[in-house]
Amino acid sequence: MKTSQSKVDLYAAIRRDHRGGMSLRGLQGKYNVTWRTVRRAVDGQWPEPRRQQRRRGSRLDPYKPLIDGFLQADLDEPAKQRHTAQRIFDRLVDEHGADDISYPMVRTYVKDRRPQVRREAGIGPQAMFVPQTHPPGAQAEVDFGEIHALLDGELTRLYLFSLRLSYSGKAVHRVFATSGQEAFFEGHVHAFRVLGGVSRMHIRYDNLRAAVERVIGFYRDRKEADRWTAFRSHWGIEPFYCRPGLEGAHEKGGVEGQIGYFRRNHFVPVPEVASLTELNALVDQWDQADEGRRLRGRTRTVGDCFAAEQPLLRPLPIEVFETGRWFTPGVDRYSQISVRGNAYSVPVRFIGRQLRVLLHANDLIVYDGRTVVTRHERLGGRHGSRLVLDHYLEALLRKPGAFPGSTALEQARSAGRFTPVHDKWWSAAKAAHGEAAGTRPLPSVARYDQLLKRFGHTAGKKEGS
Repeated sequence: MKTSQSKVDLYAAIRRDHRGGMSLRGLQGKYNVTWRTVRRAVDGQWPEPRRQQRRRGSRLDPYKPLIDGFLQADLDEPAKQRHTAQRIFDRLVDEHGADDISYPMVRTYVKDRRPQVRREAGIGPQAMFVPQTHPPGAQAEVDFGEIHALLDGELTRLYLFSLRLSYSGKAVHRVFATSGQEAFFEGHVHAFRVLGGVSRMHIRYDNLRAAVERVIGFYRDRKEADRWTAFRSHWGIEPFYCRPGLEGAHEKGGVEGQIGYFRRNHFVPVPEVASLTELNALVDQWDQADEGRRLRGRTRTVGDCFAAEQPLLRPLPIEVFETGRWFTPGVDRYSQISVRGNAYSVPVRFIGRQLRVLLHANDLIVYDGRTVVTRHERLGGRHGSRLVLDHYLEALLRKPGAFPGSTALEQARSAGRFTPVHDKWWSAAKAAHGEAAGTRPLPSVARYDQLLKRFGHTAGKKEGS
């Protein structure tokens, strides 16, 4: 008898030969089986099922009730504060002296047991996913994610905008100081220009306040912000709003996963940059490099898929849409204007006047009529200030005693614009002419960076000689 022959086939062969006249003893010899097996086959009995081998005990068995207790308690805990397999293993070792078990044993048991505990508690599966097919050029997804970077030496929370094409997986990113409407618009404009078009069918969004003022009802109806309606109409965007909450996040899982990938692979370790402009230049390089990725289950790279998708995108409009917002703040007695809860300096000659401000996502431009007065990098959050020492030179010329403790001077020092060379020159002037007389010439220089050019080279020569 062949070893690969099943028991059903064996019984069938014995019955066939018995009907052909072979004796029971002859059948025993031919098939090398016992008389009882031949008798059962001839009598037409179905083969008995293979007996289950008795499972050997495991060193984990004494701890399984404890693990089940952890998993059952997790059903009532917040989703992000439930036990992982690693945490369960650590607790078993630390609290119950389970030194005879290993982490892989716990991980395997937790993986199989967790869904069983949910079913036993009457809770359905944690998530259900339906595979989707995305035609090229048809759909995209947009979202923001939080990141941190060492910006000019200070750890700063920033916001990563991401627009991802659903077919190719090509994503474009931009870092902003805020996640407000200006950043939302500018992220779109940058992405569309890089991609060279707009998806033809729709773009998926969650309920960002930059776009949605109010969710109406339970499903897809939204009250949109007026500027967003004008913006999407200009670019030909057809929005698809995901359901509120965690369920809606699964409806744009592509961009959710993309932000996580981008953050883990390009913002670890935390990058150190001097400005947002420098950081966004790096982001552009990383976007280009990521075109060499191969997404799971694909044989072609993201760049190859995008090359096929790009000609199918809707062409960009010729007209320009201004993404910034205009404000008309007044200049207070500290020569500052207030925009979105933050203070920015302007030259003291504008005190008491009203100026026009064009606010962008990462900077703002101050106008007097059509003349540009100054530019500032935008501050995130509220109650911050960005002061430029140059703006106070005229006032400091009249009040030199206010110069040493001025906020503008401290910010200039922190930013490296008021250097040790300046301090050395200032100290020498005070030693020669006294406190007031020695301070008065410093702000009288039209721009203090000219002082560096005039005295820095000479000072450097003397120190090196």
